Amino acid sequence: MDFLRHLLLVIHLLGYGALIGGLLVQAREPVKKIHPLMRDGIGTAVVAGLILFGLDSGEDYADTDWHWKMAVKLIVGGAILALVMANLRKERISNALWAAILVLTLGNVCVAIFWQ
Repeated sequence: MDFLRHLLLVIHLLGYGALIGGLLVQAREPVKKIHPLMRDGIGTAVVAGLILFGLDSGEDYADTDWHWKMAVKLIVGGAILALVMANLRKERISNALWAAILVLTLGNVCVAIFWQ
């Protein structure tokens, strides 16, 4: 069971890595857009995160505070997924939307690391 949890955690982190990589590649570009890599990254991260939540829900450390943390991560991850999917077919997105996706993504990573 530990191997499965660690494998899913690696997949979850790779998903966020793909999303952040897709965002940062465009940092200096004047025209920004949603790449399929970004869609696949956040989709993978959300699905792997949900499976991890299901696996970890029965563990001893699954207290109320932990459930709040997972709820916040799910809400933010769902918002990122919605923004990415809603703008996938557009030729360009605004710099504000690009920055919002980046800030939400980095915020979600910070919640995972700093919320103990």
